[in-house]
Amino acid sequence: MRLDPDGLPFIGGALLLALIAGSTVSSAWAIPLVVFGLFFAFFFRDPERVSPVDEHNVLSPADGRVLVAGPALADAAPPGAWLQISIFLSPMDVHVNRIPASGRVTRVVYRPGRFLPAYRDDAATANERSEVWIDHHGQPIVARQIVGVLARRVVCRVKAGADVRAGERFGIMKFGSRMDVFVPPTAIVKVEVGQMVRGGETVVAMLD
Repeated sequence: MRLDPDGLPFIGGALLLALIAGSTVSSAWAIPLVVFGLFFAFFFRDPERVSPVDEHNVLSPADGRVLVAGPALADAAPPGAWLQISIFLSPMDVHVNRIPASGRVTRVVYRPGRFLPAYRDDAATANERSEVWIDHHGQPIVARQIVGVLARRVVCRVKAGADVRAGERFGIMKFGSRMDVFVPPTAIVKVEVGQMVRGGETVVAMLD
């Protein structure tokens, strides 16, 4: 199983401490540290995904449960008219994030903020977040990484000017968090609230 590189310090650190504790104190001290190492390996797992090939698809950028699927919340969306799909990631979900639609990245915006629970509506504008704007044949699409109570850092590895493909990895959020996707109002939302989705595989909207 592939691991995201941002997880290696967590995994290696926990196992190193377990080794030190086991050799200098007792194996009883090493066991919980090994468990932490295994949890970090589970959390930072990065499975391969097969993305459906269709230029009209907007794919889920993350694994998790759909919180919003329809007209954008007035206080959450960028300026303009949008449809919104919001996905809540529990600590048990894969946290690697994927590009929702092919195109060119026009801008990447990082905004510092608070650490409210990611499922709250006001988390979209109050919490630390990173936005990736993609031009898909003239149609704008926005993918927003949002931290939560446990997720204290978003990692975005794509830059403005990059050509991207739907389903490509572009970052990770460390521990529980949320992803928002904003699409033009002419798109058709294909998921509903409460549905579980998989990053890079589930079609969350179809573009006109």
